[in-house]
Amino acid sequence: MAQTIHTGIKALIEEANAEIETVSAEDAIKAATSPDVVIVDIRDPREIEREGKIPGAFSCTRGMLEFWIDPQSPYAKPIFQQDKKFIFHCAGGLRSALAAKTAQDMGLKPVAHMGGGFAAWRDAGGPIEKWEPKKK
Repeated sequence: MAQTIHTGIKALIEEANAEIETVSAEDAIKAATSPDVVIVDIRDPREIEREGKIPGAFSCTRGMLEFWIDPQSPYAKPIFQQDKKFIFHCAGGLRSALAAKTAQDMGLKPVAHMGGGFAAWRDAGGPIEKWEPKKK
């Protein structure tokens, strides 16, 4: 028997976008130079390896986000305990909207997400660096 989905992904993204700040790629490029801003890349390592990354961005896969933000979690990352603005991005701006809303719901602030994601950053002429996975 098929399960009924009560809230689809489109509705979740619309809800997230209504509750969080969205910054343009151009504004994110300017903000990235500030010591008070952390760009958070939630793409998975394969995407980063293929496309490159924003210099200085902190990589946090979407699956670990809640665990790394919560200071009570055994996986908490100190970067999320800093008094900074966190701008989340993914490849195209959908996952980052959900991630920023989750972070905001958890009490992280201020947070935003970059509309259009990494593609918009690249198209706006933002700097990109090649990323190589760590050799084992």
